[in-house]
Amino acid sequence: MENSKLKAFIPLFYLAWSDDLLTQKEFVTLQEFIRSQQWISRKEQEYLLSKVTVSAPPSRIELAEWKFEIDTAIDQNPLLKSIFDVSMVLAEKNSVIKDLATDFMKLENDLGILGEEAVSNLKKTAKTVTSNYHTSNTFDIEKLTQILDGKQAAIIKKVKTVISRPDFAYETSTDIAVYREKVYDWCTILAKENLGNMAYPKQYGGGENSADYFAIMETLSYHDLSLVIKFGVQFGLWGMSIQSLGTEKHYSKYLKDIGSFQLPGCFAMTETNHGSNVKGLETTATYNHDNQTFIIHTPHEKAQKEYIGNAAVHGQMATVFAKLIIDEMDYGVNAFIVPIRDTNSTILKGITISDCGHKMGLNGVDNGTIRFENVVIPKENMLDRFASVNDEGKFESPIPSDNRRFFTMLGTLVGGRIGIPRSALAAAKSGLTIAIQYSDSRRQFGPEGGSEVPILNYRIHQRRLLPLLAKTYAIHFALQYVTNRYLERTETEMPEIEALAAGIKAYSTWSTTAVLQECREACGGKGYLSENRIDALKNDTEIYTTFEGDNTVLMQLVAKNRLSEFRKTFGEMDAMGIINYVFETAKTAIAKKNPIITRKTDEDHLLEDAFHLDAFQYREKTILASAAKRLKKLIDGGLEPYDAFNVVQHHMIDVAQAYLERIVLEQFQKAVQAIEDQKNKEIVTKLCRLYALSQMEKNKGWYLEDGYMEGIKTKAIRKMVNQLCWEIRPDAVSLVKAFDIPDSCLAAPIAF
Repeated sequence: MENSKLKAFIPLFYLAWSDDLLTQKEFVTLQEFIRSQQWISRKEQEYLLSKVTVSAPPSRIELAEWKFEIDTAIDQNPLLKSIFDVSMVLAEKNSVIKDLATDFMKLENDLGILGEEAVSNLKKTAKTVTSNYHTSNTFDIEKLTQILDGKQAAIIKKVKTVISRPDFAYETSTDIAVYREKVYDWCTILAKENLGNMAYPKQYGGGENSADYFAIMETLSYHDLSLVIKFGVQFGLWGMSIQSLGTEKHYSKYLKDIGSFQLPGCFAMTETNHGSNVKGLETTATYNHDNQTFIIHTPHEKAQKEYIGNAAVHGQMATVFAKLIIDEMDYGVNAFIVPIRDTNSTILKGITISDCGHKMGLNGVDNGTIRFENVVIPKENMLDRFASVNDEGKFESPIPSDNRRFFTMLGTLVGGRIGIPRSALAAAKSGLTIAIQYSDSRRQFGPEGGSEVPILNYRIHQRRLLPLLAKTYAIHFALQYVTNRYLERTETEMPEIEALAAGIKAYSTWSTTAVLQECREACGGKGYLSENRIDALKNDTEIYTTFEGDNTVLMQLVAKNRLSEFRKTFGEMDAMGIINYVFETAKTAIAKKNPIITRKTDEDHLLEDAFHLDAFQYREKTILASAAKRLKKLIDGGLEPYDAFNVVQHHMIDVAQAYLERIVLEQFQKAVQAIEDQKNKEIVTKLCRLYALSQMEKNKGWYLEDGYMEGIKTKAIRKMVNQLCWEIRPDAVSLVKAFDIPDSCLAAPIAF
């Protein structure tokens, strides 16, 4: 183009043709624009129109010449910001073109060209905020690890040392028989290291330290989760059922051999027909006073014990939960020790065991089904801490209420509902470490002329992973709190602690499922490769949402506990109680829904701990009161309580969820306050704020419906979540390194 005026079209022509294809829209738009310009002569119009003819695209040489002229203009004028700026330079600042700025910019818009972005893409070397952002470290990683490990730092370090040894190299065989034997061998090693018996009394060879036992379970979860579950079945479920439900005669006879792994055993509670409904179990234990024995019997196929760990291959005994029958009277579910194999692994008479076979995950655990055909056991095999048969053959118990006795018995097994969420937490930490370290090194795309950018620099990638990292830190501190509450429990606190443990089990395991799915996707095709371990983590933890209690059922338990506490606070919800509560709630609501507060969006307010906790507490109390009133209305209207609870089940889940989110935030904030080192405190504070605001963002529909926030505020929260992700990104790698997962356990090549 010799005519300098016409050179104003070069950037537009180049961008339209740069993908070697002129679309119909681009063709029509450019033609109409050229024909509408009165300052262009007919000959010039014909020339320009020849450059936008679909059947005659420009040659590669001509495209290259256009690009060269654009590059030269940009190199000589690096401050150019729009395509029109480039057109003006090429047109030698022609006054005619200058007067047509509005027309040219409208043409850019019609062609779908974004000025600044297009110029940025045309620059040979691009220096952008996104491309220059990088990993740094603003805090002491080792100190943060010490904060996370707390008082259990020594045992955690010991376990990490053991599982980093060569004999703990991952088993890669797809033969489940080989895998199961490897897991058995690993358990044997851990038993020799006195890790399995850590919670048992010292007089039976144990360490008498339950806090350390939970830390062992969590730390082992950085390794192989089949190992963790077999370890938990043997030393937790089987061993702790003896310790929790038995008495001295059982401790002295069994605990030492269980702790040394000389006596592999099972925990046989679940039945085919009655998974979560323990009260409905159908296996029977019929007492025969003449010979002081119990007859353990499976009445039909659907009453068989199902999904029993250690049953298919290694178990020699089982704690069997069965209905106690004395003189044809049912005394409810009790626990009994039943031999199922001899020391040569031969299945005993009356016992039928089947292998559950290949599963979605945890294939190193030998799950099986067990049926009992009139199996006779001695009277002493009843675990009789809470119920027994006396010398006259009569049932007796220190707890007169059948219902209370049943829940007291199950309450002693709450430990499993603490071990599983802690194991799930470790799996989430592993997945996040792999995904974040990979996304810090994996480069994709970048500004034109610049180098590719780490994908962790992209806001959407930060959005995918960093709120989940914040939530994982939050759950870590919440689980420490729940563990301590359980270990320091009093009898009066047990109902609350049981509900809390049930809830945090659901909250943590659901979170892990979501975390690992996002980590898999965030790692792309590499995340799909087994060598990078996310598949094993995903598959193995999938069942965590089901065993130790189905999560949805557990959340119902939590909600019922909260309603029970509500009733204690407000009596039986008589008319006066309701009026008083409504009055107090209304006063609170008016204060919280002050128009200034519902619209307040300044940074100091949005980042304020008190605002976060107030919002969580308000949601919890409002949903709880709403559920209570709704239930009362249904029951007062003539509906049976059972039916009323069925109608509001989805509401009950919201009650539990809001309660747990408040607990988790509360404990996270307290943990932050306890951090003394300022740099560590600053970064963990950002994580705490990100957790709080990302949960509010998730629940923004509720806050908007309730009138607690207006749209302007929820939008500000969304922006603040983005900003916190951006601020945390440089420290993201350091934050996962603070988990201190051994390299041999992490193992994923993409993590390094």
